[in-house]
This record gives sequence, C-alpha cells and structure tokens, in this order.
Amino acid sequence: MLTLSSADLESMLALFFYPFARILAWLSFDPLLGGKSVPTRVRIALAMVLAIVVTPMLPSDTPLRLASGDGLLILLQQIAIGVALGFALRIVFTAVEFAGQLMGLQMGLSFATLFDPVNGAQTQVVAQFLVLTTALILFAFNGHHLVIAALVQSFQDIPIGATLSADGFAMLAHWGGVLFAVGLHISLPVTAALLATNLTIGMMSRASPQLNIFAIGFPLTLSAGFLVLYMAVIYLPARLEQFWLEAVKIGSGAMRGLAGQ
Repeated sequence: MLTLSSADLESMLALFFYPFARILAWLSFDPLLGGKSVPTRVRIALAMVLAIVVTPMLPSDTPLRLASGDGLLILLQQIAIGVALGFALRIVFTAVEFAGQLMGLQMGLSFATLFDPVNGAQTQVVAQFLVLTTALILFAFNGHHLVIAALVQSFQDIPIGATLSADGFAMLAHWGGVLFAVGLHISLPVTAALLATNLTIGMMSRASPQLNIFAIGFPLTLSAGFLVLYMAVIYLPARLEQFWLEAVKIGSGAMRGLAGQ
C-alpha cells in the first residue's frame, strides 16, 4: 500500500506550484494575453495547463517546501523569471505603439483615439492599427510557439531553487532602451515623407501668401501619410519577425541572468 507523508504531499504540491507561479507571471505581463481584454480566469486556466505539462519534466529529487523562508524566496524568483520574459516581449508592442503615435502626430491624427483591446486603454488610430497588425503577424509566423518553447526550456536551463542575481535586470533595462530606436526606425518612412510634405507646403505658402494652408495642408499631409504607411507595411513583417526573435533571446538571457547563470 502506498502511503504519503505530509512532507511528501508538500513536496509534490511545491513541484506543481512553482512552475505555475512562473508561467502565471509570464502570462500576466505577456503583450497578447496580459491585457485587460483577456479574463483572469483564462490566464489562470492556461497557466495550470502549461504547469501540468511542464511538471513531469522537472526533477523530483529536489526537496521543496512551500511554508518556509526558502520557499518564499523561490516563489519570488519564479515570479521574477516569468516577468522578465513577459517584459522583454512587451517591449516589442510598446515600440510599435510608440512608432504609431509618432506617425499619428505627424499626420495630424493625435486626437483620433479608439479603445485598444490589446492594452485596454485609449490609443491613437495609427498606433492601434499597427499593434493589431503586429499581433496578427506574430501569430502568422507562430511567434507564440517560440515563446512557449522558450518558457518550457527555461525550466531545464534554470532549475527551481537557483540563486537570485541582478544581472537580468540590467539586461532588461538595456533592452528597454532599444524601444525608442526601434520605434523611430519603424516610423522613419512616414516621418521622412511628411517632413518633405511639410517643407513643400511651407514653400507653397511662401510663394503664394494668399493660399489657404489649413484647407490644403491637412488633406495633403493626411493623404501622404496614409500612402507611405500603406507602402511601408509591406516591409513590416520581416522587421517584426527579427525584433520578436531578438526579444525571445533577450528574455531567455534575462531569465538566466536573474537565476545567476
């Protein structure tokens, strides 16, 4: 007859709970599933399913205890590791939204806002269009599969109970600085075209002072902005795929850095 002591039951529960905490922390910061549009019950259910799949892969000979000081530190470590991956991925969508806001500002659509279901807030029309397009592109080339594979691999590379380190935070801080460079790179075609358009309108107003700039300038900049945006979207998937792969790589490195590896 198989008998289990309270210590064995606690160890089995801890073996499931710690992966569940890491996965739930990632889902809470994930740019696609961490928004307000996704119910909390859905994230918890998905975290439980992934934890059930991951738990048999973990070594069961490591003693783990929940009700202890070490257990609390391990829990904080799992949360930090999950947040690191989710934050690294969220930078991609934040950079795209930043690029959309720059485009909308130059096109004169800074006051045109709609509800963004991804971020759960009011966002400019151009920024919302780019965010939703980015989400569709990432699903198209199975970007979510890459994230899940990196998360599952993290349990092999970063075993539960490793020591905490601050190297991962420095890596995430550096990755956050890339946001502005990538946002400017994505918005550069529209921004450059609108700059040339504004210079042309300025020369027209200088040559003909009686010309009504407000009646001509706004439709012209709006049309030029949409035309260049339409042509620039063609090159967006390749840039986003490269950026997403780099974000997964940075997230995996940050998780290892937080574990002191």
